[in-house]
Formats: sequence, C-alpha cells, structure tokens
Amino acid sequence: MRGMMKKKILYPVIAVAALIAAFVYYYITLPAINIHSSGFWFFLLGAVAFVAAVYVLRKAGKEIFTSGVASLHFSLKEFPAVKWLGILFLLLLAVYGIGTLLSSPVINAKQYQQLMTVETRNFSEDIAEADYRSIPLLDKDSAALLGDRKMGSLVDMVSQFEVADDYTQINYNNIPVRVTPLVYASPIKWLTNQRNGIPAYIRIDMTTQDTECVMLDEGIKYSKSEYFNRNLYRHIRFRFPTYIFGDQLFFEIDDNGVPYWVCPVKKFNIGLFGGETVGRVVLVNAVTGECTDYAVEDVPTWIDKVYSAELLMQLYDYYGMYQHGFFNSILGQRDCLVTTNGYNYLALDDDVWVYTGVTSVNGDQSNVGFVLMNQRTMETRYYEVEGATELSAMSSAEGQVQNLGYRATFPLLLNIADEPTYFMALKDDAGLVKKYAMVNVQKYQWVAIGDTIEECEKDYKELLSTNGIVSQNDGESLEISGVIELIAPVVIDGSTHYYIGISGSDELFDVDVSDEGLYGIVRYQEGDRISLVYVENYGLNPVQKIEP
Repeated sequence: MRGMMKKKILYPVIAVAALIAAFVYYYITLPAINIHSSGFWFFLLGAVAFVAAVYVLRKAGKEIFTSGVASLHFSLKEFPAVKWLGILFLLLLAVYGIGTLLSSPVINAKQYQQLMTVETRNFSEDIAEADYRSIPLLDKDSAALLGDRKMGSLVDMVSQFEVADDYTQINYNNIPVRVTPLVYASPIKWLTNQRNGIPAYIRIDMTTQDTECVMLDEGIKYSKSEYFNRNLYRHIRFRFPTYIFGDQLFFEIDDNGVPYWVCPVKKFNIGLFGGETVGRVVLVNAVTGECTDYAVEDVPTWIDKVYSAELLMQLYDYYGMYQHGFFNSILGQRDCLVTTNGYNYLALDDDVWVYTGVTSVNGDQSNVGFVLMNQRTMETRYYEVEGATELSAMSSAEGQVQNLGYRATFPLLLNIADEPTYFMALKDDAGLVKKYAMVNVQKYQWVAIGDTIEECEKDYKELLSTNGIVSQNDGESLEISGVIELIAPVVIDGSTHYYIGISGSDELFDVDVSDEGLYGIVRYQEGDRISLVYVENYGLNPVQKIEP
C-alpha cells in the first residue's frame, strides 16, 4: 500500500518537474512553435531526450532502492518506453536532417537564384548629382562617438543609463539621421528605474553632426535591455508564438518622433529551412508595447528598415553565384558574381538603400558594377559601372595622406558631374574626421583631398577638368533671385568665398570676393533679397555677377 502511495505521488511530481523544466527552457530560449524553426526542432529533440532520461533514472532509482547498486543492469526489454522514445528521437532527427538537405542550394540552386529580382538601371539617370545637405557624412563609429559624448554631458542620466549600439540609419522627415535608444547601465539600475522606463533616445543628424538627446513624455518600457516579460524578444514571442523573428530588430522613430521597434518575420521559401526572406513585420510601440502586424507589402512608408543589409547582400550573392547552377559556383565559376566586402547607405526617394559593389568571385581588385537594395521593399537595382573596389579606393585615398596616418571610412557612392565617385571621410586614431576624399570609380588613381567637403569637391572637379572629363567654365549663364537664407564666409586657398543659400532653391552659390565685381557681397546678410548670375556647376555654383 505504501508503494502504491509513493507511485501516486511520484508520477505527478515528475510530470510537474518536466513541465517546469520545459517552461524554463522555453522562457529563456524563446523558440518559435513553427516547423520552419531550427530551435523548435531542438526543443522537441531535447524534450524527448529529457523524458527518456527521467524515465530511466526513475526505474534505475527504484531498482537501486530495492535491490542495491550491484543489481542494476540495463535492457531495452525492461524499458519499452525508452525504446519508443529512442525511435521517436531518431525519427525527428532524420526529418530535421532530410529537411535541411532538401532546403539547401545544392538541390535548389535555381530557386535560390530567383529569390531576388534585379533590374539593370542607368547610373546618371537614377542617382542625382550630390546635394551635400542630404548626404550622411558620418559612419556608425563616428555616430557612436558623438552619442557617447552627448551622454557624458547629461549628468543627471549618465550614472543610470548608457547608449545602446543600435544607431539605426533612417530618413527622418527627409533628413538622414541615426537613432539609438538608451539602455539601463546595470541590473541594479534597471531595478531602480524600470517603473518609469528609459526616458530618452539619441538622434544624430548625419549631415550637420548635431546630436540631440530626445526626452520622452513617457519612458520606453519595451526594449532589448529590459528583463522578464517587458524584454522585447519575450514580449513579441508571447504575442506571436509561431512567428520566426529576424536576427535583427530595428529601432526607428516615426515622423512625430515616437519610438518603435521594427521586428521582421522570416519567411522560408524553399523547403523547411531554405530561401529566407521577410514575409511579415511586427511593429512594436516602444513606450506602450502595442503591437501591429503587417504583411511586408503593407508596411507604412515611414519605416525604413525591414530587410537587414546582411540579408540583402546574401540574397544578391545567391542571385550572382547560382546563375548556372550550384556546381558551377564551386567548380567552373562561370559568370559568378558576389558583393564586395562592405556596404553603406544612400537616401533615395525617402527610403534607405543599401549600396555595395559587385565583383567576380575570383576576388580581383575591380568591380563590374554595384547594386542598390531598398531596405523596405527589397527592390534591387544593378548599375554596370566598371572600376575599383571600395577597398582599393580606400587604400588610394589613404595613400594620399599616409604621412598623417589617417584611415578612410567605407565610401559612399555619389554622382559628381555624372561621374560615379567614391566619397569618404579620413579619420585619425581617435576616430575624428580630419579630411574628406573623393576617388573616381573608374580611375581610382584620381584622388582629391580637402579639409572641407566644398574644398574636396572643388579639387575633384578641377581634377576632372584637367583630364578632360568636364569643363567647369563651359556652361550657360543662369539667373536666380530670392531671399538669402544662408550666407557663410569660407577661406579657400587664401581667398575668401561666400556660400549663399537662397529660399526656394536646393543649390549653393559660390561668390569669390577676390573678384572685385563680386566684393559687394560683404554688405548682404540673411533675409536680404539678392539676384545672382551664375554657372551651373553640380551643387556648388560659381557666381559671375551680382545684379543690382
């Protein structure tokens, strides 16, 4: 009777312990309940192995208790449940292995190659000539320096919070910015501050380098640095248990500055685990935790990041590598193309596009072209422009200042006088931008260096003119009138110039006061009305005459 009572108590205890262990595992690892998730299959395999182990230990413990350790022996005949659990384990493992094989490019190279649609476009038609008031001049590392400095100046918060390393690049009201939330400085700081949440986020203007700590009326309650149920990953997992979320969740703000988390949901197009793209997007209000589920084609246009740069580059690599099948990509490698080692961002049509070069799989020192890939829609444009790789251009620019030891950032691709041009910053060992460089894509030995962007562009255009690519003086004289909204004196090669911005125009006008006929510009100030005669010169237009 006593043995029966022990069994009645033991079985429920084991069942409860198993359920608790399964819950703890699920709460920590957060696998999606989805056959396309590898984590789900590992969860099933682990659960079967755990149940078998508990069963064996229970039977062995009973035998040891009744007959001693010497009597312990193991036979599947005496453990029929273990036999069937072992068969189930091997069956699950076989299904996972076969599913992995049937999802691989070895069998499905053509389907992988067709995951991304690529359109060939014309560079000079698609890429507008550079407007330096909309070009992101900072890379992520430089933005992080500015963010840390800003945080260090906030005495009331610096002891409680740190700056996260997200620094998502987005277009905010048509201005390229990087945004990143604050995070709790430690678990203790979380304990003392979690009731009110994270009070602010950092916003950095990529063109002016203005850095702002944006204070919120209500704190961010849902983030990656939260614990327990307010942790972002756990919050979306419990709301959407079957969704397989992407490896990167993006911090963004809408046009009103409200913080959100953009959580892409993976879609597997080939077999169980292959052909990953994005099928849906869950948008989480970082303050309230409210979740909105969108099909990927219905995502609001203010959202900039749905596809990570790494995923887009992987999809293009599939497109370029498998044009003639899988084995050609390994053996003959005919017509095999891959993206280059690095990427940057361009702002076009109020979207963020990933830019990267395209080179042959043999890894030579030249590009056959480059691609722009839309991070919201996955639209991909290919431009056939042969020239130097980005790393070669960076080395060329660094060679011009090798005595100073500056290092180049990964370049942006600009249109200067209809010439594809690499533009990069040159930074010192402290990460501070000291100079700027422009390198011609097709003739990477043509390098211009300047202390300012304007000086760099001027030297670059002179270089193009010297080599017969463009003429800076052969142009039709144009006239413009309006109110001065910007007037700034600069010194170039010992001569004073005034840069003028006029309301209603996106252009800048260069007035060289060494020309006696233009000296009268010194009497003008912001708000005055002015009429100028100038020659169009790709963003910085030399003034020929100031009309009375």
